[in-house]
Amino acid sequence: MQLKQLCIITGFKKAKKGDVIYLFSSDAPKIYFLKKGNIKIAEIDDEGNEITKEIIQKGDLFGELSLDTTIKSNEYAQALTNDVAICSFLLSDFEALMEKHPGLALSYSKFVGLRFKKMSSNYSNLIFKDARSRLIYFLKEWSIREGIFEGMQVKLLNYLTQQDMAQIICTSRQTITQLLNDFEKDGLLTYNRQEIMISDFSRFK
Repeated sequence: MQLKQLCIITGFKKAKKGDVIYLFSSDAPKIYFLKKGNIKIAEIDDEGNEITKEIIQKGDLFGELSLDTTIKSNEYAQALTNDVAICSFLLSDFEALMEKHPGLALSYSKFVGLRFKKMSSNYSNLIFKDARSRLIYFLKEWSIREGIFEGMQVKLLNYLTQQDMAQIICTSRQTITQLLNDFEKDGLLTYNRQEIMISDFSRFK
């Protein structure tokens, strides 16, 4: 509740697909709250290639989550969908708010703990699972978060490119293309640039 009040005070910023919301290296330390839409956290490597690191979804916090401003980063956030709405506030304001409201500090600690748990799970998947299993895991997690269920059929509004998916699960775009084609041949899903339709969620494993 206190976080929503702070967002009301600071106001919401809107963005459209493709808009760069912030550059870590150029902004003062801030915390961001995504009210609506989806964004990606990405960076440019030494060879000039864009690397997608994480997908941020409605209700997520992002930005200087470590509360450590000595860590420098060249990451940036970019809107993946239209009608993105975020609020941002200075890290110092967020810290002051947590001091006044211990409940918020506890909620924040739980949120960060879940983020680390997710990172640990992603690392385990990368080490112990092949690309097919990693893609299925990613699509199932995406379905649970944003899928439109009709019985066991799931519809996903697709705002990711095959390159985005490849970078998220650490494989090549060609591998993603082949896997999606294989899934379609097996009747597990249909895929296009607008949507992904999983025919039977219980069979998707």
